[in-house]
Amino acid sequence: LSERPLGVFSRQLVLADTLDTEHIQADYETGVLTLRIPIAERAKPRKITIGVGSDRKEISG
Repeated sequence: LSERPLGVFSRQLVLADTLDTEHIQADYETGVLTLRIPIAERAKPRKITIGVGSDRKEISG
């Protein structure tokens, strides 16, 4: 008894530029494909210190 059709399957995904495609992890277990795609370092939020005269403020974003 099969709950899913048998045969060859194909799926294509367009990934955003903010993902680190060099470090994708893929696992296939009991008919389920799991992909783990980390966010690229350049896309992660960072803190920038902005100075105005002698007053400095930190901005997160």
